[in-house]
Amino acid sequence: MASICTRLCLGWISGKTSLQKGLLCTGICSPGRWLRSLQGPFQPKPHYNSVQSMIALHSVCSPPLLQAALQAGFYRKFPPAQRSPGLPSCPVTPSLPSLRRRCERVMAASKPVEVPGGGGGPGTGLSRWQLALVLGAPILLGAGAVYLWGRRTARRGGKGASERKTPEGRASPGPYGSGAQPDGPGHEDMSPLDRAQAAKNKGNKYFKAGRYEQAIQCYTEAISLCPPERNLDLSTFYQNRAAAYEQLQKWSEVAQDCTKAVELNPKYVKALFRRAKAHEKLDNKKECLEDVTAVCILEAFQNQQSMLLADKVLKLLGKEKAKEKYKNREPLMPSPQFIKSYFSSFTDDIISQPLLKGEKSDEDKDKEGEASEVKENSGYLRAKQYMEEENYDKIISECTKEIEAKGKYMAEALLLRATFYLLIGNANAAKPDLDQVISMEDANVKLRANALIKRGSMYMQQQQPALSTQDFNMAADIDPQNADVYHHRGQLKILLDQIEEAVEDFDECIRLRPDSALAQAQKCFALYRQAYTGNNPLPLQVAMKGFEDVIKKFPKCAEGYALYAQALTDQQQFGKADEMYDKCIDLEPDNATTYVHKGLLQLQWKQDLDKGLELISKAIEIDNKCDFAYETMGTIEVQRGNLDKAIEMFNKAINLAKSEMEMAHLYSLCDAAYAQTEVAKKYGLKPPTL
Repeated sequence: MASICTRLCLGWISGKTSLQKGLLCTGICSPGRWLRSLQGPFQPKPHYNSVQSMIALHSVCSPPLLQAALQAGFYRKFPPAQRSPGLPSCPVTPSLPSLRRRCERVMAASKPVEVPGGGGGPGTGLSRWQLALVLGAPILLGAGAVYLWGRRTARRGGKGASERKTPEGRASPGPYGSGAQPDGPGHEDMSPLDRAQAAKNKGNKYFKAGRYEQAIQCYTEAISLCPPERNLDLSTFYQNRAAAYEQLQKWSEVAQDCTKAVELNPKYVKALFRRAKAHEKLDNKKECLEDVTAVCILEAFQNQQSMLLADKVLKLLGKEKAKEKYKNREPLMPSPQFIKSYFSSFTDDIISQPLLKGEKSDEDKDKEGEASEVKENSGYLRAKQYMEEENYDKIISECTKEIEAKGKYMAEALLLRATFYLLIGNANAAKPDLDQVISMEDANVKLRANALIKRGSMYMQQQQPALSTQDFNMAADIDPQNADVYHHRGQLKILLDQIEEAVEDFDECIRLRPDSALAQAQKCFALYRQAYTGNNPLPLQVAMKGFEDVIKKFPKCAEGYALYAQALTDQQQFGKADEMYDKCIDLEPDNATTYVHKGLLQLQWKQDLDKGLELISKAIEIDNKCDFAYETMGTIEVQRGNLDKAIEMFNKAINLAKSEMEMAHLYSLCDAAYAQTEVAKKYGLKPPTL
């Protein structure tokens, strides 16, 4: 399995599943958002269709948690659902005959005759970057193409994914063939081409015997003897000499000879791939990515070796760029809708509760609908008032005043400031505040438990599941009656694929808070996912009925409709899924992610690209800080062949990323799209488009 990407370089960032990525979502993932991310399981599952994979990839929220998951090969379990802050979604399996036809029109690579040993193996699960390279990242129909290629190749038996080390070129037919030597008997009667072929054949024998210096001499002689108009033969000689240099780890010489071979034969897969490996050794990541992208397209994404290299390079490039960008990024407050959704996932969170009567001035107690003025000169209470007014940009500074004054609300101010640091993606600043609250043994136990939940989520986002689990367990120990602990730990367990334990935690949350609609919806999703991945029809029916019970019992819970829509999509009940998304929109008209998921549904269901794009554009209109919408739009544009537009969308999403991990994933997508533009310019190669 390729290693994550996340949110998806093209279908493959390996390492973590979409679910993991989602969870990693910055530690501030709210219910729907991260849970949806859960939907991208850890291992690829070939029976899911490409559309599912893509959707799984991106349907999951783009947060780091999710992203991490995505990047791991989300194909395996479920695709994401609505990107609200917290719940997972399910995969879908639409039939895309027209897409299949497009996929079958893959360009054939023109290569010189080679000896056995080259070739690629069938891919298993496609990574996000693959999807992107092929048709766009995981979120759309494009991924299907790649997936279908892999399946078709697997059925045919495919070629092996063995290491491409063998020199190329069979002995030339004719009286001299492989027996004549360039300086042996009959040498004077041989044509220049025959003498060159004989020198090459001699070099091949030396190569196979491990005598690489002598092989290089023979290939050099072949190059000097070969008529200049014999482009394909010359390209083979250069490529063979590059193979010998490769065995001696002379990477600059490998790159130079492969460049000569590609100049003579622009679609020479072996030379392109060998040059890609040389560029990797020389740390020329950009050049390596361009070459391996060309190889993937020429081989129709059927060679696991080249896909793994592309995945590796995209991840490295993404991490490098994200590290620098994140270090100098301007903190950006998320949209009010996102912030409210995040806080709605907590029921025992003191800092998110409205001001109490005793904290308001008498004058304002009787003013219905008007903002109250704080009675005390407290930075924390002013921050709480700004929260009620949705004036979020002033909260961190007011909390800082309370902390510096060592006021009576110091613990609350530390926790509130840490929470907003997490919301703007500044985990480094949040951690010291959370640590301090957790260590304050005289502080309200609910404050300490809440800090542990948030630090545990942050650790998960940073791919430290052991520390994350430790914090959640500590929270349960110090505040066993806190429903939030079990609710959020249940989400963690889903991300870790510990479904039975997740259900137990949701049950405990529901016992403590019978009116917790989110916990009941997420429990239902956990049971559904367990039944779906286990191919158990009866439990699946029970889980689907469970969704019906949840939305009937909690008709105002948008998350319940969203998760049910994902399950329905997975079962190909598209019409009913569309109705569920409409109900979500009725309940939360300012939730941009619902529009994105509904747009994706149109693509799966009706292959209605115009309607899908219209809904995603609507999401951006509602919330111009919705990174998920920009990322999804970018993946669609890749699949449509509008690479410049795709790069523009990915860059917008990068500027909105809330964590370094999420940013790295988006850079991988952007770099994958950019590599395609370069390959198109240099070699005229383009994967099929929508």
